[in-house]
Amino acid sequence: MDAIDRKILAILQREGRISATDLAERVGLSLSPCHRRLRALEEAGVITDYRASVEPSKLGLGFAAIVYATLREGSRENVLAFEKALLGVPEIVQAQRLFGEPDYMLHVVSKDLATFQRLYDDSLLALPHVMRLNSTLVMKSVIPSRPFPI
Repeated sequence: MDAIDRKILAILQREGRISATDLAERVGLSLSPCHRRLRALEEAGVITDYRASVEPSKLGLGFAAIVYATLREGSRENVLAFEKALLGVPEIVQAQRLFGEPDYMLHVVSKDLATFQRLYDDSLLALPHVMRLNSTLVMKSVIPSRPFPI
């Protein structure tokens, strides 16, 4: 990856809808080499997807919580079963496995506190191999999402 690839990535992180023509012009390439670089970045797994950033409150998802999960036993089978089950809970918008305790940090969105409580009781507590859940409520997003420093 060279400086031009990094410039392409920096621009795409900020302006995902930029046309290939405008992108090529901004990085100083003609259209064809710019397309080749984009394709190579996608095939190498550097660019994993393209999506719109959405304001959750505009979708009725005005409540957010961070839920910390500790598994009873960290065996390979338990970890795989837990991680597979996470995929079935759409309100979990990000999940990270951690070193030490707790084992996971789950970013959860919902309509409101009552909806979160039902989700917690019905779905999160039912996740396989959970020993303990601790949650903290999000007061506000200070940096909801930003580009990686390239």
